[in-house]
Amino acid sequence: MYSGDVSPREAYTALLEQKNSVLVDVRTPGEWSYVGIPAIDGLIRVSWPPTPDAPNFVENFNVFGIPKDTHIYIICRSGVRSIGAAHELTAAGYKNCYNVTEGFEGDRDDMGHRGKIAGWKVAGLPWIQS
Repeated sequence: MYSGDVSPREAYTALLEQKNSVLVDVRTPGEWSYVGIPAIDGLIRVSWPPTPDAPNFVENFNVFGIPKDTHIYIICRSGVRSIGAAHELTAAGYKNCYNVTEGFEGDRDDMGHRGKIAGWKVAGLPWIQS
């Protein structure tokens, strides 16, 4: 079981205060390019779930050389995919994996749009778009 769930604001505060912490964005390259990414030093981008081009999530993550005791905050679009990634990294021996609830864009509003009612962007946390 992963270490727990945190809000985007809690994750951001922890990332600023804990030297031994990273934010892992597990969305797709298209989401990173078109929707935006959290503007935080040391952001790691590794898609979850694995794809045919990158079938082993843990191996792809291990490339970054993150120590197993690092506090790892995992974010996706809405806080759902990141749960799977948190479980996977925990099973691989990482001890402090947290799911960022609400994700980057949050759930859909009544009109079916994301980024309006919850998430990293709505919380007013720093982000950029390419």
